[in-house]
Amino acid sequence: MKSIKTVFFLFSILFCLKGNAQQLETLINEALENNPEIQKFELQYKRVSEKVNEVNTIPNTEFGVGYFVSEPETRTGAQRFKVSAKQMLPWFGTITSREDYVTSLADAKYEEIVIAKRKLMASVSQSYYNLYANQAKQQVLSDNIKLLETYETMALTSVEVGKASAVDVLRLQMRQNEMQQLKDVLQQQFLAEQTNFNNLLNRENDVVVNEIEELMMPLEDFDTTTQNLALHPELLKYDKLYQSVEQSELLNQKESSPMIGFGLDYINVEKRPDMDFSDNGKDIIMPMVSVSIPIFNKKYKSQTKQNELQQQEILSQKQERLNTLETLLSKAINERISARISYATQTKNLKQAKDAEDILIKSYETGNIDFNDVLDIQELQLKFQMNQIESVKSYYVQSAIINYLIQ
Repeated sequence: MKSIKTVFFLFSILFCLKGNAQQLETLINEALENNPEIQKFELQYKRVSEKVNEVNTIPNTEFGVGYFVSEPETRTGAQRFKVSAKQMLPWFGTITSREDYVTSLADAKYEEIVIAKRKLMASVSQSYYNLYANQAKQQVLSDNIKLLETYETMALTSVEVGKASAVDVLRLQMRQNEMQQLKDVLQQQFLAEQTNFNNLLNRENDVVVNEIEELMMPLEDFDTTTQNLALHPELLKYDKLYQSVEQSELLNQKESSPMIGFGLDYINVEKRPDMDFSDNGKDIIMPMVSVSIPIFNKKYKSQTKQNELQQQEILSQKQERLNTLETLLSKAINERISARISYATQTKNLKQAKDAEDILIKSYETGNIDFNDVLDIQELQLKFQMNQIESVKSYYVQSAIINYLIQ
């Protein structure tokens, strides 16, 4: 549980604003408590753990009762009926080996809980960032629509004095219509992402996500220790599975050993009539010891071979998964660097676009303005703003993936 708390903390410090960190922390906690997938893995772990009590048993005690239809005669009298009891006991240490094997399976199942929690935390965070980006883009479009309305007013004034044509006004209006369409589409995408987010938290789909404050690009990246990748739960799970096969082989060796049985037979003897001696009608009690030896042990040899092959398979699976995780980590690190580079470029471009806009406004004050230039600058400014938001979102999404892999 300590590792989960550590990962959770590192997810939280991705935020530059305290309010955002607290909000995401609350949402992740809610998801961890309510998500049905987590509950499924926890129930599976409890079920496997309960099997320890199932295997901590010995074979059933055998009882038998027989009645002599044709009573055999003995010196002490005729045998009437027979009662027997028998208990087989596994070889020394067999039950302990069974418990160790089941416990190793439970340990492997527990790693699935850790993996599921990590994935859920990453999914909640990424969905949260998608909501932020969508909301931020809608706000940018609203601001640009208002800006175009201002330009439209300027164009109408210019038309009145003969310095612009009605076509300029219509072009500005059409551009506003396009932006409103983009905003409406984003709103529908926001609702779809909100449904996904609510499902991760296992709550009603129409629950409204509170307004998300602006995310800022951090001044510096947090450290990424790639050596920690070897301790990732997805890889530790294979170690636990490997250990479970080792325990399976130890159990196989124990079960290939003999079984010892102890029993007791009781035979009721009827007194012989017309005779008088000390043992007349004396019942028979016969303790017994038996041994069950697996002479034909081909089954156990085959199981040993299967265990060896399974261990090799697990090692191959672990190496394959390690390669995949290393690729994902490298990709996430590089894409996060690319997001920071893109953000810096878009910030620079946005400043230059703003300077160009100021020049156009000053031109309007002197009576000379080209509304084609206005639309071009506005389109560039919108593009840079959208790209800047995408860069911030990408940075946080990739950071969430990195956290999933190495923390």
